[in-house]
Amino acid sequence: MSISTTKDRSQAKPGAVLKAIRARRGWTLADVSHRTGLTVSALSKVENDKIGLNFEKLVRLCEGLEIDVAQLFGSAAEDQPARVEGAMRRSVTRAGEGRSVEVEGSNYVYLATELLHKRMIPILGEVFKRDIAEYEELLHHDGEEFVYVVEGTLELHTALYTPVRLESGDSVYFDSAMGHAYVSVGDGPCRILSINATSEAHVARAIEQRAPRKAGPARPPVRRKAPA
Repeated sequence: MSISTTKDRSQAKPGAVLKAIRARRGWTLADVSHRTGLTVSALSKVENDKIGLNFEKLVRLCEGLEIDVAQLFGSAAEDQPARVEGAMRRSVTRAGEGRSVEVEGSNYVYLATELLHKRMIPILGEVFKRDIAEYEELLHHDGEEFVYVVEGTLELHTALYTPVRLESGDSVYFDSAMGHAYVSVGDGPCRILSINATSEAHVARAIEQRAPRKAGPARPPVRRKAPA
């Protein structure tokens, strides 16, 4: 059964969530653009469900809004507290469940979306693009990524390595800051399980860079002794 046609799977509407978050915080599209690096035009199209978000743009949007991926899917309360140290969590996603997001060139189904502050993001994907020329540019985002081919043949393109073909049952682990792109090879569908681990330190740095810096007292110059 196709990932994109499972009847019980809900269709995520990140555009509506983005619009609601903006309204609560009193932000304009220009404010969000400044925080995320995405253009006002692109953000407007996202809000009106005219374009989808690939994982790279999804990460940039979540970092800019300082929210969890699950919150952008509207499947978890925005004000849910951070994970408590020592708390034991569990999330079960049944067949046909998850949040489906249509993106040009692929269809992503995000799993375990009710949990916030996950250390990894599990995604089922169906790759539609058949030629690397269909990509305007390679994707890249902070962290590491593990991809397992569930069905079909995947051709993985990266900025530093020659393309590699992966058959059903094959897998690959790579640094996702390296440019990469997925291409479906063959006549049948290509479906993958992708597990993304985005560095928490990267998110913290992004937030720190956006925070206004307070001027501290000037430090006296360091006097060094002249060599004898």
